[in-house]
Parts: sequence; structure tokens; C-alpha cells
Amino acid sequence: MKSTRFSATEVRDSMDIQRSFKAKKPTLFLVATPIGNLSDISERAVETLQSVAAVFAEDTRVSGPLLSHFNVNTSLYSLHAHNESRKRSHVLNYLHNGEDIAYITDAGTPLLSDPGSSIVRAVIDAGYYVVAIPGANAAVTALTVSGLMPHPFMFYGFLPTKAGAREKTLHHLASLTCTLVFYETPNRMKTTLAHMYQIFGERDVSIAREITKQYETVYRFKLSEYNTLESMKGEAVLIVSGADEPPYDTEDALTHVTLLMEDGLSEKEAIKIAAKARNVPKNTIYMMVQNHKNMTKDSSEE
Repeated sequence: MKSTRFSATEVRDSMDIQRSFKAKKPTLFLVATPIGNLSDISERAVETLQSVAAVFAEDTRVSGPLLSHFNVNTSLYSLHAHNESRKRSHVLNYLHNGEDIAYITDAGTPLLSDPGSSIVRAVIDAGYYVVAIPGANAAVTALTVSGLMPHPFMFYGFLPTKAGAREKTLHHLASLTCTLVFYETPNRMKTTLAHMYQIFGERDVSIAREITKQYETVYRFKLSEYNTLESMKGEAVLIVSGADEPPYDTEDALTHVTLLMEDGLSEKEAIKIAAKARNVPKNTIYMMVQNHKNMTKDSSEE
């Protein structure tokens, strides 16, 4: 039987309660797939992929062999960043007809640095269900073996490719005290680490590559050692320790620097005095001032 379709306005204007397994509706299943070792797929994931009417995949050339390995003969369609908007109607047609479907990405948990978020929103707005089938995730797996504080952490994903945008983003992240988790490609790794060292200062770092595969490797080092890192292949998870909790009132330090500059001192001189008064390195106050300036600039541009 066809489910009742709700408009996006109706969903947004009232609380949307999804009782995933007590009040069955046509469902989009987000199925996590192995990030390397095929044995990491769950029995529930395989059963779901076998039972749905269709599987949408980020790259059918990658997912086809995976499904074949687990004897999944379900119809397979592509759904990636370049056709996501066009495939929305195709996805919804299955749900309108009362059928369940699944979405998988090349490896790991869907939507994390992968396409699919607009499809999920469209399915929810249409009044259908979205259910996750949990499984492998590179970011969390790498975090657990990093040796760094596992929580709180912030998953950022891939940094901007352009140097200016990347540095701007790192300035925003510099003052966060939580552990930072990124995805990065091997050809950009050392450049990213160099920018981090320039902006963050000394931090503890962990890089995990080829997770769950034969050549799984975990590097643990200081940011200042970035230039000694060996060349690597494949995407990697980059984890950086958070900023230390400032041993002083940051608002008071900013006010101190501002007042000194209003009295005619240069920014460099003001920072030096404010740092000495708080017995902290000059670079600590300098980074705080720069982050504040960047955030103020962004707010004014908005």
C-alpha cells in the first residue's frame, strides 16, 4: 500500500517523529560498507541490500563487485555528487510505490564526506523513513587507535583545496580544544600539515592509512615533524590534538591588546606586553588575536 505523502511545509511546521520499526513506511536505508576488509560488513547490511527493491551507489563500478561478492542481485543505480538532484525523482518513485531502497557509498558510512544529504532531506520531506544500517567508518576507527583524546572530537572531513580558503578554515579551528579529525589525500598531506604547524603551533598528530587492509599503517608524531613523513598512497585520516585550554581569560586578553593599540602601540608590541602579563608565549596571544580578527571579518561580510 502506498504511504501518505506529506509536504515539506507540513514536516517542517510540526515535530517529525519517526518510529522506524513500529509504524512501517517505505524506507531509505543508509548502509555502511567495508572500508577495506570485506569481512567487516554486517549480516544485517547484507540482508538489507538483498531485500530492498533497488540499491543506489556512489560509483556502480566500485559497488558492483562488492554486491556480487555477497550475492546481492538487487537492481543497482548510480547516485553521486553530479547527478544527485536528477536522481531525486527516481529515488522517490520507489518510495511512492511502497518499496524500500538502499544507498551506499564507495566505502564506509554514507554521507560522511560523501554525497547523499540532499536525497535524505528529500525523503524526509516527502514523509518517508530514513534508517541507518551501522558499520565501518574510517574517521572513528582511526580516532580509536590514534592515542589522542577520543572525545570530544570534531569531524571536519576534507579541508578546502585552495590554499587561502584552507588557511582561513584552519584559523577558525585553531582555538578549538576538541580533537580534530580530517580526511586528506596523500599529495596534499605535507602541505596541509605545514599550514597546520604554521597556524596551530606544536600539536600531537596521528595519521591512519589503508585502515583494515594488509598495509594498514598508523603514524603518531608532532606537527613539527611533518617534513619527515614518508610518502603514502590512498586517502588517509588525519587527526590533530585540540588547543590547550587557555590559562587566562581570552576576552580580557583581547581587551588588553585593543587598549594598548588604542594608546598608540603597534599590534606586535601590544601582543608582547599582553603575553608577558599572562606568562604565556607571544604566539599564543598572536593566534588568539588573529582568530578574533578573522571571525570578526567573516561576521561583517555576512
